[in-house]
Amino acid sequence: MPKGHVIGLGKSGVAAARLLKQQGWEVVLSDRNTSANLQKQQQELATEQITVELGYSLELDSSDLPQLIVVSPGVPWDIPELVKARELGIETIGEMELAWRYLQPVPWVAITGTNGKTTTTSLIAAIFQTAGLDAPACGNIGYAACEVVLAPKRPDWIIGEISSYQIESSSSLAPRIGVWTTFTPDHLSRHKTLENYYNIKASLLRNSEIQVFNGDDVYLNKLGLSHWPDAYWTSIKGKDFLIGDKGFYIEDGWVVEKLTATSTPEAIIEVSALRMVGEHNQQNLLMSVAAARLAGIDPAAISRAISEFPGVPHRLEHICTWQGIDFINDSKATNYDAAEVGLASVKSPVILIAGGEAKAGDDTGWMAQIKAKAAAVLLIGDAAPTFAQRLQELRYTNYEIVETMDRAVPRAAELAQNNQAAVVLLSPACASFDQYANFEQRGDRFRQLCLEWVGNS
Repeated sequence: MPKGHVIGLGKSGVAAARLLKQQGWEVVLSDRNTSANLQKQQQELATEQITVELGYSLELDSSDLPQLIVVSPGVPWDIPELVKARELGIETIGEMELAWRYLQPVPWVAITGTNGKTTTTSLIAAIFQTAGLDAPACGNIGYAACEVVLAPKRPDWIIGEISSYQIESSSSLAPRIGVWTTFTPDHLSRHKTLENYYNIKASLLRNSEIQVFNGDDVYLNKLGLSHWPDAYWTSIKGKDFLIGDKGFYIEDGWVVEKLTATSTPEAIIEVSALRMVGEHNQQNLLMSVAAARLAGIDPAAISRAISEFPGVPHRLEHICTWQGIDFINDSKATNYDAAEVGLASVKSPVILIAGGEAKAGDDTGWMAQIKAKAAAVLLIGDAAPTFAQRLQELRYTNYEIVETMDRAVPRAAELAQNNQAAVVLLSPACASFDQYANFEQRGDRFRQLCLEWVGNS
């Protein structure tokens, strides 16, 4: 019986272990952490004959080596254990690659990019599903890819949100349609250089049969046709800003498609059908319509799906309105670019809640938005002192270090009243790991506190 070792006891790792077990492998699943929750999972998986080792890092010194190592998305690709495994000739792949090996006959839409992935993926999945297709969203959102393999029925399409971590460990993944939403510096602590980060993303698009690019993204726009001559480009600025002679653009309030160099442009859907605010969401709309049309989906189904689409939790999610003040959860803004977009998309003046575990990157645009739109800034988490110093340098003094979300929400409500602010916005510009397990947990806590505040007021 072949031996497989899965690293990481998250949703992806568990699904990969179950898939290998189903395929006749002897499976060990390991995680370097240990907790009551992980121990509970350990006991559950033991009943499925899957061995779980907690507080354990893979050791490759024994003669009893695995034939295959499967890595969860959160595990760095270059940790010493994996470098050594590859040197020893042990096949080492990501969970997404394992799923691809079983799902190759199904056409994929794969969405990558620094920001905009989740909204675009959710919108594409909603369109395909409204058109009557079995098209689960998986990868970074929805199901783990291996969960889709384990489902009783093979889907019609797979809509995958795929991070650079997942691309890095999935060399043969070749989607029918690849979508690249944006490109800005992120995850550099893992990928080291911008060039390396770009090349990882680009490898997915090179493997894609059909390519869709956001032509309004500054970095991607600069590369243009010289790098991607056959791609479909999008632009919210109109036909004159379209790169090349085919693509999708906005004109007179409509999404317009031009599928070939010689075809007549055709209006598909009114932009106003989309309920989400902000130019970035119009870009997400264009890329979603592009993917759907290139997959042959009828404009009527696209129109119905978009008009019914509620938006994505934690991305400019409207929580409630209290005394004319909108409380908006943008916890998914985990870097400066996303937080800049968040601020640009809401009415001003704003009371901004920001901070967490800071990431490397250029904060210039975000700081400019703060100066333009924020009546006050409340700082939480590890980054609070650094952000305070940065604001001070820019002569922005209306900030307070409040440290926790529990203090931030009531103080934000008070400041919003005092400043006639239109919005209280959680848009952290940071990862959440200093205080929360993930950005979802952070956003859920913000939502809970806002609703409690309104309920008690």
